[in-house]
Amino acid sequence: MRYISIIGFLILAACSNESDPAADKASFTRIYDNNKFNATYYPIDIKQTPDGGYLILGGRKLNNSNFSGIYLLKVDELGGFVTEIEVTDELVAPVGPLLIANDSYYFFCMTNVGLQTQLIKLDADGNVDGQFNVAGNYPAAAAQDGNNFLLLSYDNQDKESVVSVVTPSGSVNSSKSFSIGAGDAVEEPIINHYLRTGRQLPFLVGRLPGGNFYFNGFYNYTLSLAFTNLVADEPQGIVQGQQDDGGLSQVVPLDGGKFAVARFNYGDNYFLPSATLNATGISSSTDLGGNAMPELIPNASVKIVRTTNNARKVVLYASTTRSKQIALVGYDETTGALVGSKYLGFSNPFEVASLAPTTDGGLVVCGTTYVAGRFARICIFKLSAKELTAAF
Repeated sequence: MRYISIIGFLILAACSNESDPAADKASFTRIYDNNKFNATYYPIDIKQTPDGGYLILGGRKLNNSNFSGIYLLKVDELGGFVTEIEVTDELVAPVGPLLIANDSYYFFCMTNVGLQTQLIKLDADGNVDGQFNVAGNYPAAAAQDGNNFLLLSYDNQDKESVVSVVTPSGSVNSSKSFSIGAGDAVEEPIINHYLRTGRQLPFLVGRLPGGNFYFNGFYNYTLSLAFTNLVADEPQGIVQGQQDDGGLSQVVPLDGGKFAVARFNYGDNYFLPSATLNATGISSSTDLGGNAMPELIPNASVKIVRTTNNARKVVLYASTTRSKQIALVGYDETTGALVGSKYLGFSNPFEVASLAPTTDGGLVVCGTTYVAGRFARICIFKLSAKELTAAF
């Protein structure tokens, strides 16, 4: 049996005996609890579905594998629980985000035995509607590329980072491999990432508008951002990190060749809302500078989305604070100026996982909270367009 904890419900009920359906959909907070007290769930990504509800891709702790299992949660437009699916234990290590093609949803994972990469197809309710073998193993990050998908994976046999263009049927149109460097010291943090026994590394993959591809992964012993045309044996540009102690934690291309970037360096965090990256040469992430964010946890996970607020383009950063709240920080995309901030969560500790603009002009933020300080559960914050305008 599943229970939904609605923060603020009692306050709202005390103010009014009548519910406003539009307001209820525009702004709410939900925590999804259940009676499996020893179960652990964590979100990876959230997408709004055509019915106004939300589909969440998540992971869950398995007793028969060192890897995480797959968990799918569908909620309605009010955040009310609709259904949950614990995908077979034969599939593990889900990778976000949820990808969309032909009105279906997709994500990458791998088999528990053989570690073969799989592409899973879902309908809007989270039901598995197809499964496709994909060349390679250890998927690390994914992204949308028109009607195709980009995949960053780790080849543990040849010790290489692999970037691939994958069709919705699982075929690999093109790919290129890059050496991570020899030695156990390079591979250890990668394996710890997959087993979730160490820090979750900021693996990324993407494409510049109409141009080259990029990946944030290990190259030549260091966690680096590399730009590639998927043809040349060497990257065209590299932004080097500090082994796995420093580098970029998030990258989103903007207009005019600029980037919204977050970086970390030995525990410190920095936001760069209008950065220039050298995509055709070698540079260092430590030279980028940025706005110091001392309130964030060390080496924080950061999510970035582009939104429009009152006709102004805003870049929204989301991360987790030392006080275990979810911080939203907004910057004017054109000028890079700070336009506001907002903090989500109280009482329980909260950690950010994903965020996305919604069709009503608002924002949905998905994260992890810890019920009674120990039970990891999925939560949603839905912010209205009015709340975003007031904050940013």
